[in-house]
Amino acid sequence: MRAGIWSNQASHKGTVFIFPGRSEYLERFGRTTSALLGSGFAVVSLDWRGHGLSDRIAKNPRACHVTRFTYYQKDVAAIIELAKAKDMPQPWFLFGNSMGGCIGLRALYNDLPVAAAAFTAPLWDIKMSKPLRAIATPISVVAHALGRSQSYVPGYNSESYVLKTPFSGNKVTHDQEAYDFLTTLAKQMPEFEIGGPTMGWLQECLKECKFLSTNPSPDIPCLAFCGDQDEVVEIGAINSRMQNWRRGKFELVQGAKHELVMESSAIRDNVLGKTEAFFKNAL
Repeated sequence: MRAGIWSNQASHKGTVFIFPGRSEYLERFGRTTSALLGSGFAVVSLDWRGHGLSDRIAKNPRACHVTRFTYYQKDVAAIIELAKAKDMPQPWFLFGNSMGGCIGLRALYNDLPVAAAAFTAPLWDIKMSKPLRAIATPISVVAHALGRSQSYVPGYNSESYVLKTPFSGNKVTHDQEAYDFLTTLAKQMPEFEIGGPTMGWLQECLKECKFLSTNPSPDIPCLAFCGDQDEVVEIGAINSRMQNWRRGKFELVQGAKHELVMESSAIRDNVLGKTEAFFKNAL
């Protein structure tokens, strides 16, 4: 598993663990990491199994696959052990994006040793049409039974999203510069990229989201954001969760797509600024 640690002499306010989303890797959070460092936090992050430069686990190394969604918790445990070994400054905080928000919420149930958590577009349910939702689980179960769990979800293949999708039709950001940065990364470092999710990943993700929805929110301060134009995650699931999070706060960001920390500078600075202030005031 590949991990990254950043700190400087000013890192006395604690350590932020960045949990990336599906298909993401360390370099995509360079600007976020720099902002946190500039505010006095150290940063620890990772490439999830099957992502970036961590070991690929599918027969097709370009496929986003996982045998059990809870296996990501083994990655969480490993990164926590690394942070302990490196004596990363306390207190610790969690910043989870998209799939990292799903993994992060389960980690909080498992007593992740953080003082507060912040999520951007957390994947607590996948955005789907009603007809697709009705068949998604049965089809993924059948695929698994037929030994096809590592086949791509229909409509996806091994292509990188940012390379096959023009800026004008992307679901990620309104910011041309940020999208160009992602496409440049994909072209210069193709070995970092993965394609679409497998049927097995879909089945496991749906099971995990269902499990999370049936459990109460942890007793920890939490701040969550989601763009009002998000077409990847189900906004209703986030809103419902945060309404019942006793020490939680939710902000629907106007004029934003899925990747809030890669949106326009005004949106990005607003989200990161509020997150940094939230962490500093959480104790």
